[in-house]
Amino acid sequence: METRTNEYSRKGAMWELERNLDQPMDAEAGRLRNMYREKTYPTILLLRLAFQSLGVVFGDLGTSPLYVFYNIFPHGIEDTEQVIGALSLIIYSLTLIPLVKYVFIVLRANDNGQGGTFALYSLLCRHAKINIIPNQHRTDQDLTTYSHRTYEEKSLAAKIQRWLEGHQFRKNLILILVLFGTCMAVGDGILTPAISVLSATGGIQVEEGRMRNDVVVIISVVILIGLFSMQHYGTDKVSWLFAPIVFVWFILIGILGAVNICKYDHSVLKAFNPVYVYRYFKRGKTSWTSLGGIMLSITGTEALFADLSYFPVQAIQIAFTVVVFPCLLLQYTGQAAFIAANTNQVSHAFYISLPAPILWPAFAVATAAAIVASQATISATYSIIKQALALGCFPRVKIIHTSKKYLGQIYSPDINWILMVFCIAVTAGFKNQSQIANAYGTAVIMVMLVTTFLMIPIMLLVWRSHWTLVVAFTVLSLLVEIPYFSAVVRKIDQGGWVPLVFAAGFMIIMYVWHYGTLKRYEFEMHSKVSMAWILGLGPSLGLVRVPGIGLVYTELASGVPHIFSHFITNLPAIHSTLVFVCVKYLPVYTVPPDERFLVKRIGPKNFHMFRCVARYGYKDIHKKDDDFEKMLFDSLLLFVRLESMMEEYSDSDEYSTLMMTLPNNPGISNGGVTATGTSNVMEVMSCTSSHDSIVPVNSKSNDTGSSQVMPASGQMAFQTVGDEIAFLNACRDAGVVHILGNTVIRARRDSGFVKKIAINYLYAFLRKICRENSAIFNVPHESLLNVGQVFYV
Repeated sequence: METRTNEYSRKGAMWELERNLDQPMDAEAGRLRNMYREKTYPTILLLRLAFQSLGVVFGDLGTSPLYVFYNIFPHGIEDTEQVIGALSLIIYSLTLIPLVKYVFIVLRANDNGQGGTFALYSLLCRHAKINIIPNQHRTDQDLTTYSHRTYEEKSLAAKIQRWLEGHQFRKNLILILVLFGTCMAVGDGILTPAISVLSATGGIQVEEGRMRNDVVVIISVVILIGLFSMQHYGTDKVSWLFAPIVFVWFILIGILGAVNICKYDHSVLKAFNPVYVYRYFKRGKTSWTSLGGIMLSITGTEALFADLSYFPVQAIQIAFTVVVFPCLLLQYTGQAAFIAANTNQVSHAFYISLPAPILWPAFAVATAAAIVASQATISATYSIIKQALALGCFPRVKIIHTSKKYLGQIYSPDINWILMVFCIAVTAGFKNQSQIANAYGTAVIMVMLVTTFLMIPIMLLVWRSHWTLVVAFTVLSLLVEIPYFSAVVRKIDQGGWVPLVFAAGFMIIMYVWHYGTLKRYEFEMHSKVSMAWILGLGPSLGLVRVPGIGLVYTELASGVPHIFSHFITNLPAIHSTLVFVCVKYLPVYTVPPDERFLVKRIGPKNFHMFRCVARYGYKDIHKKDDDFEKMLFDSLLLFVRLESMMEEYSDSDEYSTLMMTLPNNPGISNGGVTATGTSNVMEVMSCTSSHDSIVPVNSKSNDTGSSQVMPASGQMAFQTVGDEIAFLNACRDAGVVHILGNTVIRARRDSGFVKKIAINYLYAFLRKICRENSAIFNVPHESLLNVGQVFYV
């Protein structure tokens, strides 16, 4: 009590007034904590999911044998031992990176079943306050899907947490690392279709030796145009074909590899002895530069993690260890045996080693597998962009659901055509596998390095692993990845510059957009309207209150936005009910629909002002406006009923007990809307005690038991909850208007040259070409009201 008195005296009566009238949403947040647990699946179902994962997850990794050896030995081979040394590196790279690092370690670092760079970032944001935009609240931790841990004060995890949170530079560094990995993953989405389709169609030259390379490039471009043109149909209609195609592909390459080992040179089996890795590097500089080609054997590994959302971890582990890993080992070993016996036929070694009768069937399967691999990477790119958009790191683009059954299957027409243009440019510009492979290898190794560095705080904070295990994981990962990185750096001038250019372009766009978003949020935070000013206007807010509901969209989860004062001072009338709507994204993969909305009242009841926070995860997408509007209004009615029920209580534990019983009480109903659905998360505080001592200007209490017009304010005072619900229903019937603030930021005159370019030109251009907020929220134009303002940063 003494502490509160000191705080009151220090911050003054005005602070106390605003605290009482616009309280945080602790009481409205849910108390249920149903932490995520790894689901258990029956054995038959798990095997079926493992089979299906072949078509979504492993297509890229499975098509690598089409081009690996050609890129290792583009100028031919010297002797058999050189082939054995390269094969030994391939074997142990496949073992250490895809099998050990990803399948058995990194896959465990999923965000409730979601994978990828942003999934790792969301995990870190929940365990340490490193999110640059500070729009999170402790009530968000009550979400079912929000899992996090607390640490002992002197533990290593607590020290790491404080170190990460201690300086803005470290937060920015992690954000830049995440954005860089994301940009490289987008580059992977551009390069995978190019090299996969070009390598597959290159098999035509084996049968038609006189066919020029330009014809192969044209065929590849036609296939790519067809692939990107069909994206708007979604993968749901053809996904049932993916798994059988890739399964047949793996069986084909496995059998072919075993046959080639027996037919040509089984001495290549010596490559399983790691001593040949040492001997390979002793051969000199040529062996070191060939690492870029060897690294292509593990391309597609990052897709194991990025496409995790479709399947459980156990299914991917079974598919990789039982089918993918053995078949890849057999194929690479068989190809090495063929090359050792035919040293002058490294180019298209896969197709040349095929028996003549199955060449064309194998070509058809290879082309289909390449298309499947490209499709998986393109779909993963859409998801990455969606995650970046949700966290305020990418301009608003159109996102479309292509499947009613699977939430994760989305399509972005803007991103699709950008990918197609870049992909065709790469394919037609380079015209050969070697330079595209160098670019591809650069993108892949960068993503792997980013994953390694992000796994360090994940293991310390989320898993609370012993530091020796973290050191062992980091050393073993970098022991493989650093040599590959040094090899691809040597080939930057031979095509490796392509993903760096893509990454730089996307990085500038993402960072500038995030910077502008942050500055807009900071402006909103620092220019909030004082509650005392609103109270001084009276229940009518100094205007004519016309029938209807006004939804005022804001980025603030607390307080009244500055745009509202601009609106009040420039218009003669305002709606009789106002709802300040904050749509915010949280670092979770999804927010269950029954936990989406938090509602509370702003000011006294006869002001008819509410706040609604609509929370979304980075996988969620806004439904159509009618659904969003209906859910919001239902939550508002539920809040009014529960608030009325809670006014007689004063103990928060009693609130929780009552809330736990509400979902099973069908009797709480009025006007055809029952108090269920969101009741498990909408816990209501009794604000009456804090408002009773506040008498707004010209307000009167209603002693007659029925609603009546207040003389000065024109507002209604309600004796019963039914009166207020009837009033809200009448307001809704009168019409709903969506009020959107259009805040434009400009750099100050004394700002630096770089800042002026970034804000006044680049950010302004991005805002001009990106989708409007009204389109994102699906607001009909006849119900839209835009309010603009300019401020300088």
